[in-house]
Amino acid sequence: MIRIGILGDIGSGKSFVAKNFGYPVFNADKEVSKLYKKDKKIFFKLKKKLPKFIHTFPINKNEIIEAILDSKINLNKIIKIIHSAIRVEMKKFLKKNKKKKIVILDIPLLLENRISQRGDILIFIKSKKMDILKRLKKRSNFNEKLYSRFRKLQLPLDYKLKRSNFIIKNNFTKKSVKNNIENILEEICQ
Repeated sequence: MIRIGILGDIGSGKSFVAKNFGYPVFNADKEVSKLYKKDKKIFFKLKKKLPKFIHTFPINKNEIIEAILDSKINLNKIIKIIHSAIRVEMKKFLKKNKKKKIVILDIPLLLENRISQRGDILIFIKSKKMDILKRLKKRSNFNEKLYSRFRKLQLPLDYKLKRSNFIIKNNFTKKSVKNNIENILEEICQ
């Protein structure tokens, strides 16, 4: 099985690109949403660590956002709980798709949390800062302070770029992204 990890800045279009590969995608953001909606163990762990903020199940994302904005320490508590659960879900995904030729890992902190493995193919999604900010500001839940907190968690983009095997310049058009993907797959599958 070939594991392809998608890297890039927040809002660079990693999920958009990942979907266009046509192979099974492990989307960590979607998995986190599922955990918030369905996993009572996660709720109780978060409630225990953040009793001032976490009150309702399914977990209300606004409560999570409030906790994160309140302090960086809260963000670290959330990450510690959520990321161990995400690793479990990723292992299930990999086991379920073990006979697939390729799987795509769309995990925002892939390198930061040491989830990538030697032999993974890393693809950096490069987008113009102007386009990223324009897209982020269109999101209904966009919050500048929250964005800044998450950016500080990330390794420098230059480092991610150097670690990458391939770069896709994302201009947010499907045709351009598809062409880039086809070229990469052709090279990988030789």
